[in-house]
Amino acid sequence: MTTYSAVVTTGIYCRPGCGAKPLAKNVLTFEHAAAAEAAGFRACLRCRPYRVAGPVTSDAPELVCRAVQLVIGGALDDGTEAALADRVGLSPRHLRRLFLQHLGASPDQLARSRRAHFARRLLDDTDLTVLDVAFASGFGSLRQFNRTMREVFRAAPSDLRDRRRRADRLVADGGLPLRLPVVPGYDWDAVRGLLAARAVPGVEVVDGQVYRRTITVEGAPGVLELSPGDGGHLLLRAHLPYWEGLIHVVDRAARLAGTDVDPGPAVAELATDPVLGPLVRARPGLVVPGTWSALEVGVGALAGASGLRTVVESLGTPVPGLPGGLTHTFPPPSALTATALHDLGVPGADTIAALAKVADDPALGDGTSLGALEAVPGLGGGLRHELAFRLGVRDAFPSGDPVLKAAIRRLGTPGATRWPAHAAAHLLAAA
Repeated sequence: MTTYSAVVTTGIYCRPGCGAKPLAKNVLTFEHAAAAEAAGFRACLRCRPYRVAGPVTSDAPELVCRAVQLVIGGALDDGTEAALADRVGLSPRHLRRLFLQHLGASPDQLARSRRAHFARRLLDDTDLTVLDVAFASGFGSLRQFNRTMREVFRAAPSDLRDRRRRADRLVADGGLPLRLPVVPGYDWDAVRGLLAARAVPGVEVVDGQVYRRTITVEGAPGVLELSPGDGGHLLLRAHLPYWEGLIHVVDRAARLAGTDVDPGPAVAELATDPVLGPLVRARPGLVVPGTWSALEVGVGALAGASGLRTVVESLGTPVPGLPGGLTHTFPPPSALTATALHDLGVPGADTIAALAKVADDPALGDGTSLGALEAVPGLGGGLRHELAFRLGVRDAFPSGDPVLKAAIRRLGTPGATRWPAHAAAHLLAAA
């Protein structure tokens, strides 16, 4: 868990390992940067805590976790706290109370902090103009952007750009390079292996240390690349048609790579299990990788590898000239109708079509509960767990996966745990 130390006498908060040595009596601890900022502290200029991954605590109530994911997905870019509260079935006052209790910041304060921190990273890492940075970070206007950056960092965006260090600027032959913060010990090799084993043909590919995939932004194709970076980061290179809303593209890439997950609590528990203990100790930085789209996982689980390839090649959009076997973008939900799928002879056509109808529902991808999948007709328990596993649901255990079955036959059945998804990830990696 990343915590932040705020020094009362200076009004500055720092990340762990900062060289500052304040007196212990002058230090307050916050679990989230947004909480420190809500209490009136600004980010340290030396250790730059906005560049550290800060997962939401796993012990927060399910409704809070879901609301946080909605905020991450942009629910407050144009919406209000009242509308957010309505989406999770709470009153605005009760939602704010829960956020303040478990996160130390209101939903608006959390959204503001996230946008400001992402903008600061763009100012450091890229040569995007200040105007492009504002809209890429989810701000509605340049005035709002300038005001928020002054409130959070006590400086104008142009001043922050002038302060960046020589090693900050990332240069690439093509695309926009960004650092993607990871938790300490994050194991990219293990995560990359799991992503390779379940790659969507033509849409995803793993080539050596690099993971690539096609995406669609406002109907136009783009490509994302993930590779190892310097200490504490992955390198994300984005080839996109537009920069507006880049913050949400980066958030989904982080969820895909599992960089927004803190494996510490799971590791502490699973390390004592006779079956899982040796696996966890060998790979303590393994996290459960996510997915770009619940629909991609659903089609793969329901239609199988052959059916998945058929769907991509027949209903996806061809994108010529891409490297390493990338050929198509995944078809949009509107293309996956029961009629089209039946015509192609795809197994599970009716269930895939039902899943496509709710694919854009934020509740499906909030990573907090299996319950959101129960409304999809024809989606049995095993398939729900397979889908939920890739959506980051902690309670999911894809017991029907043949690779997982083989691992259990070889290694034995693990004991009961509060972290079944993490246990499954270690068994799959071992296999």
